[in-house]
Amino acid sequence: MTHAKHGSGQRSGRKAPAPGAAPARAGLVLISLIVVAGVANLNLSVANVALPSIGRAFDSSQTALDLIAVGYSLGLAASVLYLGALGDRYGRKLMLVLGMLLSIPACLLAAYAPTDSVLFIARVVGGISAGLAYPTTLALIAALWTGAGRTKAIALWSAIGGGIASLGPLVAGALLESFWWGSVFLITLPLAVIALLMAIFLVPAHVNETTDPVDNLGGILSVVMVGALILAINFAPVPNQGTLVISLAVLTVAAVIAFVLRQRRAPNPLYDLHIAGRRIFWVAACAGIIVFGSLMGSAFVSQQYLQNVLGYSTLEAGTAFLPAVVCMILIAPSSAKLVESRGARFTLLAGYVALLLAFGSMLMLWSDDSAYWQVAIAYVFVGIGVGFAGTPASHSLTGAVPVRRAGMASGTADLQRDLGGAIMQSIFGALLAAGYASAFAAAIAAAPNGDEVSDTVKNELTKSFSSASDTAQQYPQYSDQIVSAAKSSFLDGADWAYTAGIIAILIGAVLVFFLFPRHEREKQLLAEYESQDRVGA
Repeated sequence: MTHAKHGSGQRSGRKAPAPGAAPARAGLVLISLIVVAGVANLNLSVANVALPSIGRAFDSSQTALDLIAVGYSLGLAASVLYLGALGDRYGRKLMLVLGMLLSIPACLLAAYAPTDSVLFIARVVGGISAGLAYPTTLALIAALWTGAGRTKAIALWSAIGGGIASLGPLVAGALLESFWWGSVFLITLPLAVIALLMAIFLVPAHVNETTDPVDNLGGILSVVMVGALILAINFAPVPNQGTLVISLAVLTVAAVIAFVLRQRRAPNPLYDLHIAGRRIFWVAACAGIIVFGSLMGSAFVSQQYLQNVLGYSTLEAGTAFLPAVVCMILIAPSSAKLVESRGARFTLLAGYVALLLAFGSMLMLWSDDSAYWQVAIAYVFVGIGVGFAGTPASHSLTGAVPVRRAGMASGTADLQRDLGGAIMQSIFGALLAAGYASAFAAAIAAAPNGDEVSDTVKNELTKSFSSASDTAQQYPQYSDQIVSAAKSSFLDGADWAYTAGIIAILIGAVLVFFLFPRHEREKQLLAEYESQDRVGA
């Protein structure tokens, strides 16, 4: 079996932790890993609340705003498998330190970007810095803790990480009340310095790592297939970009085929397809992509909705998301207990029910005059859903792999968040852009003087909400009509996105219900995996 080859490469003197084991200074180590993960989590979310301000500053199209929002996830998702494998080989602590170091110039470049294109590049670089550090945090938890202690550690890592990410809009909104849009990208600088020092002085080095060579070709192919997929989705609704989209789609398919073939033939594969084929592993991976993608996708659309349609200030929009943060943190301990008592399948399904209610609330209750309780109830369900489903989605991955391949499990867990976030944000953004443009074009055509609108003005009106707002200022006699049409068009596009969210949640729920094993069978399978890995080590 392919995975058996990695046992001989395990570094001598670094044994797997005994059942019930925890590292020395366990609390400080866990706090250090959570703070490092917090840098990545915070950077993921700070851009959302600033998107309207960025759009006004650069007169950006909706597609450009989508790319800025998804850029961090793109860099992280594309690099996470390769960098996780490098961490397994060359040292996870080294990856932590390098990631925190790179995050500092990435934040500065984003904050002072002269164009939206440079801002997108800075976001991608920031994502790569997170790709160095973030997968290592879960890999070290899997390597240092076992049993119920690992479940609890993962629950805290998942909940606090999600809470930090969700606090991003609040902190960013407060800054935007007094400072320029770039200030939101400076939020993580002091946290990155603290995380760097904690990683250096508190995190153990060389825990259950391998000396086997890294599959560099597989790593490059993984970067290409994820990056091309996300870019293809984002450019799909852009007019006159059909050739680019088709090229990216073909490149994605070719890279996927080449990656699978390479992993089947490589002596030391980057991604062990034998382990990935374990039912608990691949179902949990797919389930987590939808769960975390739902969190990031809903935040992406809703922050624009609150500011563009309801007229919330940046601080009000950031504060509005607090119910989701509170519920995630409160639910996480119950989620960990539920995983132990009822199994991952039951806990995942409980989360999916809440997420379905969240998107249903957005679709049915959110309009151009919604009261805050109508906004808050959707966020409450988002927090409950991610709070319940986040822990089993990550826990099942680490439980289904040998500890020496913790980088593979953590890389997959990161892909859940980042590929899920990138794909869902990209799909939501593409649908939002297409729905907005379609609705506004129809409004122009239906207007009594619609035939008098020039192509240039029409392009600006259908480009994005911020462009329509700028155009309204240029034509004050039509300002009310333009703003009203822009709000209505944005709502139409947002409804397309919420509907896609409902469909994704239903697909995930069906997958978990029929294919994820029930609790007793789950425990049997995990025991079988552990036995196989012990023999193959």
